[in-house]
Amino acid sequence: MPGSLVARPKRFYLWTVLLLLTLSGVSIFVGVGTLVFSGLFTNPEALSLLLISRLPRTLAIILTGASLAVSGVIMQLLVRNRFVEPSTTGTSEAAMLGLLAVTLLAPQWSIFSKMLVASGASLLGIFGFLMLIRRLPPEQPLIIPLVGLIYAGILGAAATFVAYQTDLIQYLWIWITGEFSGVLAGRYELLWLAGALALLAYVAADQFTVAGLGREASLSLGLNYTQVLTLGVVTVALVASLVIVTVGMLPFIGLVVPNIVSRLMGDNLRESLPVVAGLGAGFVLVSDIIGRLVRYPYEIPASTVFGIVGAAIFLWMLLGRRSHA
Repeated sequence: MPGSLVARPKRFYLWTVLLLLTLSGVSIFVGVGTLVFSGLFTNPEALSLLLISRLPRTLAIILTGASLAVSGVIMQLLVRNRFVEPSTTGTSEAAMLGLLAVTLLAPQWSIFSKMLVASGASLLGIFGFLMLIRRLPPEQPLIIPLVGLIYAGILGAAATFVAYQTDLIQYLWIWITGEFSGVLAGRYELLWLAGALALLAYVAADQFTVAGLGREASLSLGLNYTQVLTLGVVTVALVASLVIVTVGMLPFIGLVVPNIVSRLMGDNLRESLPVVAGLGAGFVLVSDIIGRLVRYPYEIPASTVFGIVGAAIFLWMLLGRRSHA
């Protein structure tokens, strides 16, 4: 019996690695420009296409999906609700407001400086959400994501109004629409920071698990709850801003993936977090590949593809929870 319990996560790890390798291979060789494996050794242009475009794009997709899925887990543990993630709590919309502000007031700033401003705005957005839900009844968990959606809608409407008044609607649309067609070598490297934050979350997985029990239980177990809460909030804010600055917003990744993995593997975060990261990357890879093939040679943004699927799964989870209440 113990051997079977140990083997189960290993099987999930194996399938996750195989899935990522397969999808990564498909992602590298699918596109308008013809790229075949044999040509990499004989054709300098094919090698340049691989190193400048296809490989950076695939790496950006993997880093984005993995970091968003991990940040979704962190958000759900801190709020103690399965139906929240950065795009349903106003975090991403707050980051867009920060980007609008820095674009208007200091357009000459570097991309790293803009990311810092967006991160600060994301932090304010998270703290605003946490203040809103403090007085909500814990016995009605569906209220929290609904309040989060309203809160995110208000921030998004404010961003749209500011962008419309300042002729920045096109910029806003770029940030709202998560897609990877513009990813090239030298234009995605900030996402490695998001990957490092996901790795940091794995190191602190046990602390996040304890923090998910609530403040009182965490303190009674000797956990520095405030420190873990700060680490989680900063991680989520940085990941959200890094993704939006680099490729735009991708909704529902951090919501759908953790719930699927939780149903398959349970709530042991240290065991499940690698699968969460891998499955998040896999979902974004599938969405991007479908977006490249549906209207070939044109592309549909990955956020549009997964937004449809993710919204359907989100509604199914909400209605399923309500029918069993």
